[in-house]
Amino acid sequence: MALRLGDEAPNFQAETSEGKIDFHEFLGQGWGILFSHPKDYTPVCTTELGYVAKIKPEFEKRNVKVIALSVDPVDSHKGWISDINETQGTTVNYPIIADADRKVSNLYDMIHPNASETTTVRSVFVVGPDKKVKLTLTYPASTGRNFDELLRVIDSLQLTSQFSVATPANWKDGEDTIIVPSVSDEDAKKKFPKGFKTIKPYLRYTPQPNK
Repeated sequence: MALRLGDEAPNFQAETSEGKIDFHEFLGQGWGILFSHPKDYTPVCTTELGYVAKIKPEFEKRNVKVIALSVDPVDSHKGWISDINETQGTTVNYPIIADADRKVSNLYDMIHPNASETTTVRSVFVVGPDKKVKLTLTYPASTGRNFDELLRVIDSLQLTSQFSVATPANWKDGEDTIIVPSVSDEDAKKKFPKGFKTIKPYLRYTPQPNK
């Protein structure tokens, strides 16, 4: 069964490049991103893992832990990390799960037989502090992911979990937000002291509430 938004992210124990972990304990009370890679020593994955290492402080500012997965053993991961550090000019500073038995890959439905019987697609799971799945993305093996977009999504998820707003197309942190339809104009006046602009009864813009 594929995981759906709002499902609890299945817990698991696994060996990683930084030792054994319990996934839920690893996340603690914060947010998390679990992202998979088809296999070690592949070119696109090398660039992805290197880029995530470079922007890890941006995830930390948002109280987000990152953890990767590949269907190879720990020894292979460690050799690959040396290559990533060398070629990407960085230091991989987060764990990579060793999933040689495909246990986690199957738990999270990361192997799509029409694409490959043995390797994972480029899956992404954003998990909230309640351990529920907040976002899923699936990329083909040939396409590298946009991790700046994941930071944008995290900003939106964290904002909309606290306030009765949604974020419009291409929204970035600091821009106006949309008041959700379930909030009446009367309640909106109380909830949003900065005011709001009504384009249509169902389309009301208000400045980002936490800025």
